[in-house]
Order: sequence, then C-alpha cells, then structure tokens
Amino acid sequence: MSIAKTYNPKETEDKWYAYWLEKKFFRSIPDGREPYTIVMPPPNVTGVLHMGHMLNNTIQDVLIRRARMQGKNACWVPGTDHASIATEAKVVAMLKERGINKSDITREEFLKYAWEWKEKYGGIILDQLRKLGASCDWDRTRFTMEPDLSDAVIDTFIHLYKKGYIYRGIRMINWDPQGKTAVSDEEVIRKEVNQKLYYIQYQVVDTNEERTTNNQQRSYITIATTRPETIMADTAVCINPNDERYQHLKGKKVLVPIINREIPIIEDEYVEMEFGTGCLKVTPAHDLNDYELGQKHKLEVVDILNDDGTLNEKAQILVGEDRFIARKKIAKMLEEAGQLEKVEDYKSQVGFSERTDAAIEPKLSMQWFCKMEHLAKPALDYVLSGEVKLIPDKFINSYRHWMEHVKDWNISRQLWWGQRIPAWYNENQDWVVAKTEEEAIVEFERLGKSTKGIYQEEDVLDTWFSSGLWPISVFDGFKEPNGADINYYYPTNDLVTAPEILFFWVARMMIAGHEFRGKAPFKNVYLTGIVRDKLGRKMSKSLGNSPDPIELMDQYGTDGVRVGMLLSSPAGNDLMFDVAYCEQGRNFANKIWNAFRLVKGWETVNKPATKAELKTVEWFESRFSEAVIEVEEHFAAYRLSDALMTIYKLIWDDFCSWYLELVKPAYQQPIAKDLLTFTIDFFEQVLALAHPFMPFITEELWHDELFGSRSALDCCIVAAYPKASKIDRELLNDFQVVQQVVSEIRNVRNTKQISPKETLPLAIKVNTDIAYENYLDSIRKLANISDVSFVSEQQVGTAAFIAGKDEFFVSIAQNIDVEAERERITNEITYLQGFLKSVNAKLSNERFVQNAKPEIVQNERNKQADALAKIKILEESLASL
Repeated sequence: MSIAKTYNPKETEDKWYAYWLEKKFFRSIPDGREPYTIVMPPPNVTGVLHMGHMLNNTIQDVLIRRARMQGKNACWVPGTDHASIATEAKVVAMLKERGINKSDITREEFLKYAWEWKEKYGGIILDQLRKLGASCDWDRTRFTMEPDLSDAVIDTFIHLYKKGYIYRGIRMINWDPQGKTAVSDEEVIRKEVNQKLYYIQYQVVDTNEERTTNNQQRSYITIATTRPETIMADTAVCINPNDERYQHLKGKKVLVPIINREIPIIEDEYVEMEFGTGCLKVTPAHDLNDYELGQKHKLEVVDILNDDGTLNEKAQILVGEDRFIARKKIAKMLEEAGQLEKVEDYKSQVGFSERTDAAIEPKLSMQWFCKMEHLAKPALDYVLSGEVKLIPDKFINSYRHWMEHVKDWNISRQLWWGQRIPAWYNENQDWVVAKTEEEAIVEFERLGKSTKGIYQEEDVLDTWFSSGLWPISVFDGFKEPNGADINYYYPTNDLVTAPEILFFWVARMMIAGHEFRGKAPFKNVYLTGIVRDKLGRKMSKSLGNSPDPIELMDQYGTDGVRVGMLLSSPAGNDLMFDVAYCEQGRNFANKIWNAFRLVKGWETVNKPATKAELKTVEWFESRFSEAVIEVEEHFAAYRLSDALMTIYKLIWDDFCSWYLELVKPAYQQPIAKDLLTFTIDFFEQVLALAHPFMPFITEELWHDELFGSRSALDCCIVAAYPKASKIDRELLNDFQVVQQVVSEIRNVRNTKQISPKETLPLAIKVNTDIAYENYLDSIRKLANISDVSFVSEQQVGTAAFIAGKDEFFVSIAQNIDVEAERERITNEITYLQGFLKSVNAKLSNERFVQNAKPEIVQNERNKQADALAKIKILEESLASL
C-alpha cells in the first residue's frame, strides 16, 4: 500500500471515527475489568462548541483513551443540560420572531415550543464533539430533562423536604429583571463598574415651635447613594449613635425628597461614621443589608420595582419607567428641587446575572430554599481529607471558605422550562409537597385541609439542582439504586471541569453523592484554566478574539488542534492560546507522517545489524522506557501538558532526529532486516504512546501494511498502552555525551563555515570510562568524521570542546581563527565561573545544606565538581593556544 506524500486529515478523520463507532470501541457495559469512568460536564442545549469546550473535552478524551488502552473498561458518559434560564430566553426570542409573546400562550403551549427548539438545536454541540474525536459512549447520552432524570429530581426534592432541608419563605433574593427569575448567590457575577455617587438632602422635620425658638431655616441631612431611583422605597435614615455630628437628630424624622413622605431617623452601630456622610438611607425592599436592618428595627418594607425592573405604583412618581432611566430622571428632579448637593464619580462592585448579564436587583420574594449548612459538611470533608482531590490543590482554600460560609440555597426559578416543583396549593393557599395531584389530595385530607381548587406550584427548580444529581442519575442510580450500572461505574474516576463552577456544580454533586450513595461521586477533580488570547484577554464572541473550533480543525487537522491546545494548558492555569500552537501541532503530525514514509521506503538485506546500530537500538529502548516513565509520572500528577511535551520530544528529537538518522541506510542502499524489524516495532510503540493525544493519524498509520495484516479489531484505539522495560542508565548517559559531541562538531562546521560534505579528523582525550569504540561509527555517520584518534594531551591548532568530562579536538587546519577561539573559550570560562559562584553560594549556606533533601545537596555538589573540572580543561585549552 502506497502512502500519500503529505498527511491529509480530512481523508482520515471521518473514516476512522465512523469505524470506531461501527466496531463499538466506545461502548461500555459492566464486566470483570477495572472500570474507568468520566461523566461529561453536560453543556447547555443552547451551546455550540467554543475554545473552553475544546480544552475540557480534549482533556477528557485523552484520559479516557489512555484508560481504554490500559485495558480498563473505559466509560465516558455524554449528555446535555436543559439550562432553564438560557434556553427559556432562546425560546422566548424564537417566539418573538414568530410574532408570539410568552404572556399570550399557556404553559403547555410554551413547553411544546421549547421541546421543538431543543430537538432542533440541542444536539449541535454533541455532534461537534464527534469532530473533536471525543470517544464517548454515545449510546449512553443523557439529557437532564428526560423523564427518568426528571423523576429523580422530583424524588430528590421530596426526599430533602421530608428530611427538613427544604422550606418555603419570604427572603431577600437576587432577582434577574431580564430573565424575570430568582438566581442563586453563585449565579451573581460581581463586576467593578463606574457609577455616580449622589449626595441628596433629606429635610429634617422640625416643629414650628422649634424653628421659632432656634430662629433657624429648614435643616437638612445629606445622604450619599449610588441608587437615587430607590429613595421612594426609603423607610428610615440611620445614624451611628456614637456620631457626635448627629446627636441633635436623635428621635427626629425626615422627609423623603420629592414625594415628601415622613420616615424616622434610627440609630445603629452598623453605620460606618467614616463612609460617605455617616448617614445611611434604609431601603429594606432593595438592599440585603438594609433588609436585615429593617427587620431589626421593625421598619416598613416598600417594594417599588416590578419584576421587569420598572417602577410600580408604590413609587408614586415615574411609574412604568425602567430603573436606570428613572435614575437619570430622579437626579434631574432632585437638582431642580435644590436637593441634589453634588455628584461624584464612584467605582463600586455591582452584581450581574451570570446567565443574562442583567444587573441584579435584591428583592423580597416568596421562594423555595434548601438548608445547606448540614448538607455541606460531608462535601467539605471529602476534600479536606483528600478523598476527593482538587487539581491543582490551590483551589482547596477557596472551596473550604465557600463551604464553611455557605448560605441557604434559593432553588426556585420563575420559569416554565425545567422540573416543576412538586408542591400543590388549595383554594385557601395551604400547600403540601407531593409527586402527583392524587398524592397531594391524600395529603390535604390527612391534614384536614380543603381539597378544592388544587393547582401545582408554577416555579421550576434551579438547573444546578438537577445537574447536581448527574453522576448518579446518568447510571439510573435513583430509578435502580441497586442496578448493575450504578454499582459498577459509581463512584466515577475523574471529573474535568472549570473552576468557576466548583461551587455551582462540583460541591452539589458531592452533596448529592453523600446523601444518596454515601460516597463522593468522583476521586479527582481536574480544574482547567480559562482559554485566553495571546494578549491575556478571555476569549469571547463580543471581543471577536475567539476562533471557531470547527474552522481550526478544518485548517490544521483535529490532531493538530488537540496538540496545540494541550501543549500549553497546565491544570488550573489559564491557557494563552495562539493559532501558532495549532500550526505547531499540524507540523508535529506532518513530522510523524514523513518519518513513517521514510521507514516505509527502506529496502532490506539479509544481513545482521552492525555493533553500532545495535547499540543505537539498545539506546532507544532505554530512552523510550525513560520517556514512558516520565509520561506516567506526569499523568499521575495530571500534568497532561508536560506528558504531551515528553512525547513530543521523544518523537521529534530522540526518534526522528537521532534514532532514524543513525539507522538510516545510505542513499538507495538496503537496511539490515533485523534493524528494520526493531525500527518498525519502535514506530508501533511510539504511535501507541501518542494515540490518546493524536488519535486520527496514529490510527491511520497503525493500519499500514508495514505493520503486517491486522484483524478488524486490531486497532490503535485498543492497542496495549506502552510500558517501561529495563533502563540502562549508563548507556543513556554515554549516549548523551555522544549527542553532545555530534552537536558540537556541527556547531564547529557552522561557525567556521565548513561544508557538511567535507570530512574532518577528530582527536579524543578520554577522562572518563566511556567506551567510545561503541559509538565511533555513529559519530562518523552524523558528524562526517574521517579519522578518529585517541590522545593523552591537548592538541594545538584545533577547535576544542568538552562533552561530559572528555575533551575533543577537531582539526580544521587553515580554518581556525586563534583569536576567535581564544575569545570563545574565555567566554565559556567566564560563564562557568559565574555558574560556579551561584552553586558555591548555595553550598556555603548552612540552612540550605541542613534543610534540603540529601539528593538535592548532592546534586549541587556534583554541579560544583563538574564546573571545576570543565574550567580546568578549558584553561588548559586556552594555554595551548
């Protein structure tokens, strides 16, 4: 079978992905093997593939492919999340395009449209993941609102309610005026914004007698606020009782500007005397802290905002105006009334909805809540005990802080798309929790309550309530708690996700896992970084700095993009992405392809390999094993970027640049048959090692006739993952010196502009026990050396260098420039002296010598001895010039 001159990813990717699916390599069913399980963080059905998905799912695919090759029963469960707020917004927008308002149709009609939208667009991102090479068990694809998973959500709500964890009450919540729903604290993104600080005068209410006695004009108190549009909801002004400036105001009242409603002046040490004017307007309906202050002082609560962020009738003025338009108009009205003292620029933190980016309004609302304090403790213990590892562990402290200060979770959402809360009301607004209306009637009767006018709660549950059950529900752990799947696959092994949903999702999965299975749902949580552009900006559509992943894969090949993404993506650290990385990945694929073409083109001869060639084989065996161990160490520490770089260097440098060049026969000459056999075996092992990162090109080459005939199931995707064999450290060290010798001779040629075709004699002054006779043929071949002699003293009139501790002299006769050579050696001595100084400083530091590990101290002493030896040799070379 001939092989194309250049690698064409488009010809291989669809072919092999279809083949893997056809042969069911991704399929997993419980058996006697060790399971290795990953559940995909379900992307929103509104989503399309972006760079964050690319990174996250490439990492998952690398882990799952490696486990599959290790002989484990690898199961990667895909799926999508119904994403209540985001999807409802998409459906509302779709209806508007059709001339339909949500308010004009029934809930049932809306849900019909929502399912229509989901069926049309909800699977786009999963189809795109196939192009990425994601080896998911697609037969296990789940959706958070499919019937069985929705049943699990409802049953969980009832379970937690019966245990006393869920309650209903009026609380101050975060309100999204655009989505017209409550959102949890974790769904509020705090941003620093430029605002205005308005200094407003509130008239103090004095009696006529006081004003006459004191012969005073009307008195005012000044209050600073960023939200003048809420003054109509003020129900008090608060001063610190210890503030000497305002002692005369105790017990008095003020008038709310413009509407002239009387409100009391109250005292509380909560007020910071140094901030602003030292006076605080108290607006219990529109600020969490004000609400708590209002509860303490039994203040009236006046809510002046509608659900969409417009002013209602209680505001008395500007009714129907949007809150931000009202802010500007109020400021103008205050100025015209002479009650706006001044306006200053001011920066402050403002909360925005994570889903709609609308500014959040604190709002008093009747909602459903889940008590978190008791539930959170086991989920914290899993991490602190190390039973669940966060990778990198720098996230442990922030996780602990959040879990130790967790607040009750607002779990109700004022939407139609989602799992409807299983609560039922009667005509008297009594309520019960039950799965069906029939069960609700039984419960009402048991309580002696009316069963007339029964209807279900309108609100749905927070999306995170359902996705928190994901690792259990995807294996039907609620429907069949003793089923084969849940008992085999749970707990899962690795979770790969983003740090920003560590509390949204990861913590809640641990809470659910403990509550319903008594075990954490996973062992390791790999937290990826944010994909940024080369300027450090987060990639986003609005900035226009986020490339289309599909276009990238079309241009550079999927393997090239996977390599490009992972070459610079350490766990937990942001990835500074540049398209140049994808180009590097494509070049790497081409390097492998061209190396394969080279080997495939060799003819054989029935003769044994030479001693030098066999030494090269032995060296690569050891180097390959060394690399495998390095890769395994990186995987154990979840340093996938480092694991890939080790493979990259092994293939590009060790295999292509050294091994193949050393065993390559002369032009149009045959290669020893056994040497080709060794080479083909090495190539097969290299492909297997690279497969998790580069699945398509490795599978394509795996099936070439060079490797002999393969059965239909003999594929790289299920090939045995390479294992390390015996490592000859002495051989590796010797060969490192040989590589240095070749590199130095090549450097001499470049410096002196000597043609690579011109042979040069080499003299060696051996100061070690390296058996150079084993490597002379290799040095001759790669450095084009003619005669090699061994000498006992330095050679005058040569280009000299040191490799290891041995001295080498290249005779270049008329090509040598004595002054330039003297300068080169002098510079090298200067460098080594500086290096030696830093090493000596460490070794003279008693604290370092006493506290550092013995092997680290010994390593520094080895550096010291090596530097001293090299300086001595260089000084002798300098003297000989």
